[in-house]
Amino acid sequence: MSNEMEQLRKQLDEVNLEILESINRRAELVQQIGQVKSKQSTKKFDPVREREMLDLITANNNGPFEDSTINHIFKEIFKAGLELQEDDHRKALLVSRKKKPENTVVDIKGTKVGNGNVNYVFGPCAVESYEQTAAVAESLKSKGLKLMRGGAFKPRTSPYDFQGLGLEGLQILKRVADEYDLAVISEIVTPKDLELAVDYLDVIQIGARNMQNFELLKAAGDVDKPVLLKRGLSATISEFINAAEYIISRGNGNIILCERGIRTYETATRNTLDISAVPVLKQETHLPVMVDVTHSTGRRDLLLPTAKAALAIGADGVMAEVHPDPAVALSDSAQQMDIPTFDSFFKELKDIENRLK
Repeated sequence: MSNEMEQLRKQLDEVNLEILESINRRAELVQQIGQVKSKQSTKKFDPVREREMLDLITANNNGPFEDSTINHIFKEIFKAGLELQEDDHRKALLVSRKKKPENTVVDIKGTKVGNGNVNYVFGPCAVESYEQTAAVAESLKSKGLKLMRGGAFKPRTSPYDFQGLGLEGLQILKRVADEYDLAVISEIVTPKDLELAVDYLDVIQIGARNMQNFELLKAAGDVDKPVLLKRGLSATISEFINAAEYIISRGNGNIILCERGIRTYETATRNTLDISAVPVLKQETHLPVMVDVTHSTGRRDLLLPTAKAALAIGADGVMAEVHPDPAVALSDSAQQMDIPTFDSFFKELKDIENRLK
């Protein structure tokens, strides 16, 4: 190799290191700007600012690269800087696995959720009467189950549909919980109702339609009760995680995430069960993750196969609806199991669970 070639390559290596130093210096500045933007709650990506930077760069481009090539190179640098800001933001989240490597275990009256064992949450879509709720509770107790769901406040698509019994429903749940030694879970839809519910419920559920009700999320973060947070109908996983961050940022870290299906173009099921969300959420956060097979499918005939999928993929629990007589249920009659169907459903699930161990 000629001496001239060696000298040119040496110069090239030096320039490469200068570029590396400049790029890393730029990255440090980008991180600092990202921190300021986070404090100001402004968007990370600013297209106007990007255009100003590109115009300044191309105005000072004396070749040999064409402006289009320089634009392309610097757009990639800008993109890397934006991703760096977003990574810094994710690292700061209290629910992040990076923030807390070990699993969060939520204790619900002695039942541990998130410790590696599978838990089940069953119960009627809506609390309609003491007799109806007690019939389901008796079935749960006979199976050794401890967690029961039941709707007292029902956000419905139509204002003319059954909206739940409200306070009376909470009182029925509390009575059944005491009589059958169960822990009860129910959805709360306003901060005002939350103040009332803490005296009756063991777990506060925030439903899909309220996943981004930020005042409700903050109120749930202020109470000393576990929270079961359901994914919104059209929410991305990032939005779901940030909804949980609202709760934990107020001091309440006892959060259970629940995948309940998302809205897509598919009409064969009520929603589309995003089963891959389970491992993603468990990798990204330290929170336990359950799967609601009832609302994700809206079909009794799909409850068992989707529940099996939830167990196989590593969900911490399965939620489904059970009613003594679904045909006369005041809400969601087509998707609730009757007691005999529930008996066989649970037996097969336990068999699957044992085989997976």
